[in-house]
Amino acid sequence: MSKLERIIASLLVQKKMTLAVAESCTGGLLSHLLTNIPGSSKYYECGIVSYSNRAKVEVLGISGKIIEEKGAVSEEVAREMALRIRELRETDLGISITGIAGPQGGNLKKPVGLVYMALSSSKDIRCQRFVFSGERKLIKWKSSQAALNMLREYLERET
Repeated sequence: MSKLERIIASLLVQKKMTLAVAESCTGGLLSHLLTNIPGSSKYYECGIVSYSNRAKVEVLGISGKIIEEKGAVSEEVAREMALRIRELRETDLGISITGIAGPQGGNLKKPVGLVYMALSSSKDIRCQRFVFSGERKLIKWKSSQAALNMLREYLERET
């Protein structure tokens, strides 16, 4: 476990906040990292790997129209994923990741390494866009670390 995960765990416990995760391109890596901390059940409620568009629609309740119009890898879908997982699990925070880990699937408009992540609270939804380089495993790792950092920054500044 890294120092980053321990910091997040400490902040969530200290602030008595709960978290749910909706992941796509990371395939559960973010949830894995968050639950490596002993006692993570105090703050970690649920993680859903909604890898397919069908799962995004049927499990998370994302609008099929949004996916069709904007694509599964988009700011709009990342925001909806974070909001829906937070609402479905009735947690303080919901965080999501959607992206193209590669090596296939990218194009000029949406290249391999394009990742959107969003953090939903009762106050707002924040979204960040990244384009990571490297092979699939590295893109997944960089995505998970960026999401953890997004969560850490929120917990240190906003609560």
